[in-house]
Amino acid sequence: MAYDYSDLVEKTQRWAEQASASGWINADAAADLSQLDTRTPEALFSGYGAETGSAARPLIVAFMGGTGVGKSSLLNRLAGKAIARAGIERPTSREVTLYHHHSVALQNLPEALPLAKINISQHDDESKKNIVWIDMPDFDSTEQRNKHLVLQWLPHIDVLIYVVSPERYRDEKAWRLLLAEGARHAWLFALNQWDRGQLAQYEDFNRQLHKAGFVEPIIFKTVCAEGLQIDEFSALESTIQALATAHIIEQLEQRGLQVRKNELQKKLQQVGETLGSEQTVQQATALWRKQWQRTTQQLQAGFAWPIKQIAAYYAEHAADLMTQRTTTNHSLWDAWAQARFDDALDEFISTIDQSGLPALPFKQQSALLREKAPNIMQTQTELATRVALANPGNALQRGFLKAMRLCEIVLPLTAMSWVGYKVFMGYYTSNMTDNHYLGVDFAIHSSLLIALTWLIPFFILKKSQPSLKKTALKGLNKGLHAAFSLIENEVLSTIENLAQKHKEQVSQLSVLMEQCAETDADKLLSVANDSPLTRMLIN
Repeated sequence: MAYDYSDLVEKTQRWAEQASASGWINADAAADLSQLDTRTPEALFSGYGAETGSAARPLIVAFMGGTGVGKSSLLNRLAGKAIARAGIERPTSREVTLYHHHSVALQNLPEALPLAKINISQHDDESKKNIVWIDMPDFDSTEQRNKHLVLQWLPHIDVLIYVVSPERYRDEKAWRLLLAEGARHAWLFALNQWDRGQLAQYEDFNRQLHKAGFVEPIIFKTVCAEGLQIDEFSALESTIQALATAHIIEQLEQRGLQVRKNELQKKLQQVGETLGSEQTVQQATALWRKQWQRTTQQLQAGFAWPIKQIAAYYAEHAADLMTQRTTTNHSLWDAWAQARFDDALDEFISTIDQSGLPALPFKQQSALLREKAPNIMQTQTELATRVALANPGNALQRGFLKAMRLCEIVLPLTAMSWVGYKVFMGYYTSNMTDNHYLGVDFAIHSSLLIALTWLIPFFILKKSQPSLKKTALKGLNKGLHAAFSLIENEVLSTIENLAQKHKEQVSQLSVLMEQCAETDADKLLSVANDSPLTRMLIN
């Protein structure tokens, strides 16, 4: 299925708009794609066949060339009267001159064309009914207005008659325009003022056209001086008339649209090259891991002193920490850490840019990452410290302390029970025998036993309590590594998301290029080898 060129342009412009907004293509590329030219020769005479009963619209033929080569004189000779202003003043032609049959409906001209700059002349010659002749302004004029007029009219022209003179056939401005517009039009060439020319100049001009891509260019030697002159003007006129058929016009339309599609495809390919490859995007993950590994080493070295100070603060204010959030004055992530993180992101973005990938999407997303990093570090370190202070020490220490607390209660109670038992039994036996009741030694020893069974566990508990500073330090280190991991994952998640978006952009661009390349084989019109049209097109 062949897609209409205007539809392709619309799709391209929509893609360029969103790709530019997302940073995948720069403003210049977006502007280039948004200013694609959709003007065509058939647009000049929309509805012409329905209004006039003709089978096809007229063939649009234009004389184009530099100052003083005789374009206007050729058109005047064609009309048999002075319809285009000719002279030696620079620039000679300041306006567009149209010469056409009176039946051509000029009211269908697009409003964008400067109608006030058009000189119109009509004729009644039925043999030239299907041809609109145009005399273009001198495009090499010092007046930019003339060049602007030429560029406005070029997309609406089927056949360009490129007029040169023996003195000016190597004009650099004309040559640049020929190379830029060559594939879009059919070309005939008029070496005018041939009465002053030489065969060597003709052959040199022919060689130039070969270099431009014309295999066998059609060059007419013409003379517009007064008096009887023998030249090839009549052959030029008859060649144009032979081209003014519905079949040739349709062939030119098809070729023109296909050339534009090819040009659009090339532009899209060029834009696609700026997007970089999918493989390069996938390598971004490894690049960031490598970059982040170096950065975490720097951060850990830089945190060695601050983390001890913060641990000491947390140890002194453990009760406050468990009841309320700490202030930012004691945050581990300071300006130095933020600078190191920013440097890591900047270096990563620079590496991305050097690898051929668009850096702007990564740069846009990095702004959010720069804001998230301090919050992640503060949240993770404080959470880990709270958990550590709530459960100081390791599992073995906590089990031992729990046993000591139990001993602190059980041992004194056991001692007191044993002493009470001894007191009771001593009193009981003293009444039955003549044995003396428990003495002072027993009282002292029993008191010491009870005291020791309480004091020893109490002392052990006191001496075995984990250091709050070490506990806070352990919690900070644990939170630090958790924060590093979360920050790395945040960046990797962003890279993965951008990789998916990059894949979508490349996919959409590939679809557009494929649609540009598709043609309707059933509608293609072949150009006969003996047709002059084959010699008028750049291969």
